[in-house]
Amino acid sequence: MKKYMLNIDRGILFMLLASLSFAVMGGFAKVVSQVLPPVEVTFFRNVFGVVLVGFAIYKSPLKQIGGRPFLLLFRGTMGFMALLAYFYIIAYIPLGEAVTYNKTSPLFVALFAYFFLKEKLTPWAIVAIVVGFIGIALISMPEEGSFTFNKYTMLGIFSGLGAALAYTSIRELRQYYDTRAIVMSFMGVGTIAPVLLMLVTHYLETPKSLDFMFAEFVMPQGVIWLYVLIMGLSATASQVLMTKAYELTKAGIVGTISYSNIVFALIIGTFLGDSIPTPLKFLGILLVIISGLLVALAKDKK
Repeated sequence: MKKYMLNIDRGILFMLLASLSFAVMGGFAKVVSQVLPPVEVTFFRNVFGVVLVGFAIYKSPLKQIGGRPFLLLFRGTMGFMALLAYFYIIAYIPLGEAVTYNKTSPLFVALFAYFFLKEKLTPWAIVAIVVGFIGIALISMPEEGSFTFNKYTMLGIFSGLGAALAYTSIRELRQYYDTRAIVMSFMGVGTIAPVLLMLVTHYLETPKSLDFMFAEFVMPQGVIWLYVLIMGLSATASQVLMTKAYELTKAGIVGTISYSNIVFALIIGTFLGDSIPTPLKFLGILLVIISGLLVALAKDKK
């Protein structure tokens, strides 16, 4: 019992540190996004992970069955697109709101698991989904107090939806691939795709609405290199710490603690000059957190 409680404490600690690292990554990404296009920020976010995971695979070769390359590519592509959307909105809306959009992924995971994996949708999960989408609507309201479905709202929701598609595919991929291969599929696509998009931008005339995907490479200058380095390292650290947290304690507990990154993001965003959320937006953030907790606790009981 004592050992079990110790593991819970360490798991909670690792998840808190992972959430803090994720928020720190978001903070530096927000600063960097004022200078570099989102597709380039996405590249730098992933390239450090490719090097580290690639080295780990080199030291200890993959042990896997394989056989689902298209699903593996799908996981990497969805993860990359969700991250690209996240890094775009992070430059234009408060950090806490951007992170909250991203944290709607458990709601979409519950829906996708119901439709694609035939998992039962419990009454509590249905309540959580309804509460979560009410929260999204409140966050999307501008100062006038009426719902608006603009580009930032659309990409914000997609950052959660795309991440959910990636997470849902992992359940199937785990039967065929080493965890490192699954992680590499995300970071590999997230490194190669931005390079290709930046290369073709020079030869294409793309509409303004697709500026989140297409942009030419901008060479970082001076202190921006340091910010890019910290962003990449903190992103990798958050992944390692989160994985360790899930190894040490129950998924429901860890999933609950993971919502602390919204709190960290609100604090860091305020220091970076973000406006304090209006009462309605704050209520929306709170509802998304509550909905996520309901999903995590329902999964833990199950």
